[in-house]
Amino acid sequence: MAVLNVNIDHVATVRQARLTDEPDPVWAAVQCELAGANGITIHLRQDRRHICDRDVRLLSQTVACKLNLEMCMAEPIVRIAEEVKPDQVTLVPEKRAELTTEGGLDCARYKKRLAAVVKRMHKKRILVSTFITPDAEQIIASAQTGCDAIELHTGMYANAKGQRAVKRRLTELTAGKDLAMENKLVVHAGHGLTYRNIAGAARIEGLCEFNIGHSIVARAVLVGIKQATAEMIELIDKFNP
Repeated sequence: MAVLNVNIDHVATVRQARLTDEPDPVWAAVQCELAGANGITIHLRQDRRHICDRDVRLLSQTVACKLNLEMCMAEPIVRIAEEVKPDQVTLVPEKRAELTTEGGLDCARYKKRLAAVVKRMHKKRILVSTFITPDAEQIIASAQTGCDAIELHTGMYANAKGQRAVKRRLTELTAGKDLAMENKLVVHAGHGLTYRNIAGAARIEGLCEFNIGHSIVARAVLVGIKQATAEMIELIDKFNP
């Protein structure tokens, strides 16, 4: 049975639009947990465009469920993770000009650095996941460097047009999931998932965790984040019993 981690980055985005103190992502996390979320996901970017150091530290002290810190492998960010000790880090690529994370981490290219970061996180008893495309080379590199899990990038599925394209992307995700499980990796998924397209991804047997943010926060503007979270959980449970 798959569970939901709510990415609350864009609660902080709204706050930062006015450089004020509301809405507070810490309060948002509480509401998500009350709705039944399995975890809270946040991305501490180098430019601090939404989540900031204060948020990470307070959330590490207040989140009762799983805290998943998305982060690049830049040394200052790695040091913060070592200090804060979230339950899990998800290593992602990061470009300063991008609107959201583009593509997956190139684990094969940065294998040496990845292995070093994994070792440091494990020393602090932090689980490590990599955010990657469903590509065999990247999956194998994640396994070889000692990662505990991978998060399959679902963006190409979310952006697919037409039934053939959607089916092809789901087949790729399923194959990636199978290879990862053969290599003893736990498999998560996320990026671009919405209330409209979650069904296809949720039907993939073996995916155990979804990270969803923008769609839930967008829905929360209309119905509140507690209800928005509950609605997404209901859909995941419906298609992944």
